[in-house]
Amino acid sequence: MIHEFLPRPLATGEPLEPDGLRDLVDGLARTPGLWTPRVRHDPGERVFERLWLDERVEVWLICWSGRAHDTGFHDHDISNGAFAVVAGELIEERLSIGHTIRRRLKKGGSLGFGSSHVHRVHGVGDTPAVSIHAYSPPLARLGVYVLSDEGVLRREPMAATHELRSAS
Repeated sequence: MIHEFLPRPLATGEPLEPDGLRDLVDGLARTPGLWTPRVRHDPGERVFERLWLDERVEVWLICWSGRAHDTGFHDHDISNGAFAVVAGELIEERLSIGHTIRRRLKKGGSLGFGSSHVHRVHGVGDTPAVSIHAYSPPLARLGVYVLSDEGVLRREPMAATHELRSAS
């Protein structure tokens, strides 16, 4: 069923652009019968469930239980991405020289981003949230950003199976 939301024509091996991924997650957000039965919250950790995987794209349902669920700053290596908030609210933050760019995404909000996008995502207060994420090509690696003891920002490559958490 999810394949019905993939942009046509399907060029073999060609990754989807951020706008196509955003259209995909927006379409899935409007089709709750495909994902609502899989929603489950756990206050101790984010709950992830893969909804789709093929050679071009992967789609995830992620359930958040508030501010304590924080990805920390990361990138998606060579993958473009998008996510849509289907319940609750999430905050996306991007680093910028001298400050952080922060946007609050409520139910119905979405964004697409290219492979060079560095961000962190977290919940709001104690409010549960649910989001749908898509990546193309499917995730193989992530980059996690940490500060060294000297205060230098460093990127650490991680397998895509690494669960993102804030270092703080």
